[in-house]
Amino acid sequence: MQDLDLSKIKKIFFVGIGGIGISAIARMMLLESKEVLGSDIGESEIINELKKLGAKIMLGQGAELVPKDVDLIIYSIAVPKYDPNFFKELQNLNIKILSYPQMLGLVTKDKYTIAVSGTHGKTTTTAMIAKILIDAQLDPSVIVGSLLKESKSNLIMGKSDYFIVEACEYERSFLNIKPKLLVITNIEADHLDYYKDINDIKDAFNQLALQSENTIRDYTKYLEKVPKLSVPGLHNRMNAAAAYAVADFLGIDESVIKKALINFSGTWRRLEKRGETGEGTVIYDDYAHHPTEIKASLEALRELYPVGEKKITILFQPHLYSRTKALFDDFTKSFGEADQILLLPIYFAREDKDESVSSEKLAEAICRNGGKARAFPDFETAEKAVLALKLGFKDIFVTMGAGEAYKVADKAFNLT
Repeated sequence: MQDLDLSKIKKIFFVGIGGIGISAIARMMLLESKEVLGSDIGESEIINELKKLGAKIMLGQGAELVPKDVDLIIYSIAVPKYDPNFFKELQNLNIKILSYPQMLGLVTKDKYTIAVSGTHGKTTTTAMIAKILIDAQLDPSVIVGSLLKESKSNLIMGKSDYFIVEACEYERSFLNIKPKLLVITNIEADHLDYYKDINDIKDAFNQLALQSENTIRDYTKYLEKVPKLSVPGLHNRMNAAAAYAVADFLGIDESVIKKALINFSGTWRRLEKRGETGEGTVIYDDYAHHPTEIKASLEALRELYPVGEKKITILFQPHLYSRTKALFDDFTKSFGEADQILLLPIYFAREDKDESVSSEKLAEAICRNGGKARAFPDFETAEKAVLALKLGFKDIFVTMGAGEAYKVADKAFNLT
């Protein structure tokens, strides 16, 4: 499908259009004056924004929602795995069909593509590189796995050949991209529902490196050049070092690089400060869902709020039975900087239930490791428990995870 002529495509249907990556492609197609339709299983802020831009979106999932006169179907890679019968129905419609990663490869094919990959830090590093190139007036296009604070969008459409994309390793999706410049932030065990082990993961990253045009550089050597950032944490300084290395490779002036990094204010759901209650409790939301990410986010918070000055309460929703089970021991040790941990039920994302792992078992294990943890059977019970804590000016409250933990804060603290 790499030879598909997009100029001849007029009407596109997106399955799972509310996804953070696929929605960026939908935005792009709308900006190119194509007719965009789609479906998703629930409402969201992203879907509402797409509707405002002119997309026609239906709730639900089924081949009957796809009009017969569409030229192309783009689908989320979750569809074949979690709803194979539906995927077969889509394939039988006799309409051209591409996955989101295939479409990403197609739209970046003739561009100077800067791909940002890694187990952690992809989104922030992508956003940092984007800010530097924008401030350097290089007018890049950008697709990022979050919402950029300045544009409140996951897509920027520039007029130059530079195209910065977040490249996801899940199911080797990133192998659809042929980058001119590749960033690998780090490699760790994750997505073990797909990969066999860490060596299998390393093999995938190696394949991506082989199909890029890189001159190898160690971005950690740029760490000493990173200025003081407004976003806390060593992990963000490492992300900034990677962005600095890219900008230096492109010949951007150091003063532009440093100013852009100093003024970088973060992205949506990446240790995002959401507000403060009347009682003085500071509310954050964070996307961290891997033990290393949780630990890094908590260490960053402790830079801002040292032990003894503030108490940190985490409301965490584990993401996937498979990840929670595979990394269970690491999860039990990742909350050391938190004063108390509240756990929501595992966000299963259409996985089959696995009785061998649960938030209750994780809470028990965290307590055995010296932490203070409780698990709740549902969001409503968790919300009541949060209100009963009567948090005040000495408290920091953080919703954490790739799921919907933030909705508890929305209700408990009237943040919507």
